[in-house]
Amino acid sequence: MDAVRNPYSPGAGRKPAALVGRDDALKGWGTSLRRAEAGRTDQPFVLYGLRGVGKTVLLSEFRRNAAKRGWVVAQIEGGSGKNLRQLLGEALYEPLTDLARPSAGTRILKALKTALSFKASYDTAGTWTFGVDLSGASGGGADTGILDTDLRKLIHDLADAAEDDGVGVAILIDEAQDLSAEELTTLCMIAHAAAQDSWPVLFGFAGLPSLPRILAEAKSYAERFQYAKVEQLTLDAAGAALTIAAATEDATWDEDAVDVVVAASGRYPYFLQQFGQDTWAAATGPQITEADAQLGVARGTAQLDNGFFRARWDRATPGEQQYLRAMAADGDDGSGSGQVAARLGKNITTLGPTRANLIAKGLIYAPEYGVVAFTVPGMASFIDRQITP
Repeated sequence: MDAVRNPYSPGAGRKPAALVGRDDALKGWGTSLRRAEAGRTDQPFVLYGLRGVGKTVLLSEFRRNAAKRGWVVAQIEGGSGKNLRQLLGEALYEPLTDLARPSAGTRILKALKTALSFKASYDTAGTWTFGVDLSGASGGGADTGILDTDLRKLIHDLADAAEDDGVGVAILIDEAQDLSAEELTTLCMIAHAAAQDSWPVLFGFAGLPSLPRILAEAKSYAERFQYAKVEQLTLDAAGAALTIAAATEDATWDEDAVDVVVAASGRYPYFLQQFGQDTWAAATGPQITEADAQLGVARGTAQLDNGFFRARWDRATPGEQQYLRAMAADGDDGSGSGQVAARLGKNITTLGPTRANLIAKGLIYAPEYGVVAFTVPGMASFIDRQITP
C-alpha cells in the first residue's frame, strides 16, 4: 500500500495514530490540571516501566494537554549531557516569552526577572531578552549557585505569574532515573513544597522500573507520589491500535492478521508500530491479510534487530555481553545475580562492576535485591538470535 499514507510510526516518543489503553492516566492528569487551577495541587505523577511501553508518548500527551489549557510547560530528558539547571532553563525560555507582553502584571514581570537571573546562574554570557522593561520589577535572586534555592525561587515565581493567567506550571521529566541524586532530591523537595502551599505546579516523571525506588531514596515522602506502572496494552487495546490507525486511511485488517501482529509484539506499543508499519508496506490492500502480517512481522523483527536491539547490544563491552548472554537463559523474567555468576563460572563479587556498568548504561535494572532484568522487552530473544563468538 501507499507508503506515504502508512499510519504507523515507530520511533522514540512519537505519538501513534491511535493512542489507546492509557485513558486512566490521561484522565487523572486532566483532573489534576483542573484541580491545580482551582487551588488544589496534587502530588507528582510518576510513570515507570520498560522501554517501548509508551511512557514518553504518554508524558508528551501530558505536555500537550497542559499546553492546550494555556499552562507554562517545560518537558526535558535526563541523561542528555546537560544538568538539570541547564535543561529546565532552556526548556522554559519559549513559554516565558509567551508571558512577556506590554500589559504584563507585576507578578509576571517578577517571574521574567527571576528567569533572567536563573539563566545567569549557568550561562553568564546569556543574551535572553523578553522585549519588556524589567528595570523596575522585583524578582531575580535565582543565581546563588545553590540548586534548591535557585530552582525553588524560579518555580515559585513562575507559579505566581501563571496564577495571574488562571493557569499553572507543568514540569515534565523523561528518563528521570538519569538525573543526579542531588537533582532528584531537589525536585522532590520543590514538589513537596508546591503541594504543601498549593502552588499551581504539577510535576510528571517518567523512567525505568527502578524509578520509584530511586525517588524514595531521594526523599522518603516521594512514596506518596502518584505512581502508574505503564505496561503492555490489553489484547483489545493492542488490536485497536492497529485497526483504528488503518481505518484513518480506509484500510482494514483481517482478524487473523491482527492476531499475528499482536502476538508477535507482546502487546508492546513500540513493537506494534514497527510490525504495523512493515505489514502495511507488505500489503497490497486495502484489506490486510494474515500472510501480509506474517511478512510484516518477519521484516519488522529484522528492523528491530538491526536498530532497536542492536543499538543497545553494541553499547555493551564484550565482557558485558557475556553477562547479558548469561541473563538471556532466563528470558525476560529476570535472573538471580548468583545464577548469572554461576553460569559464567565467576564469583558474584567480581561481577559487581559489570552489573553496575550495565545498569548505568540503562541495559538492565534491579527489580529487587539480588535480581537483574532487561530494560527492553524481547532482549533475551534477540540475544539468542546472535551468533556466539
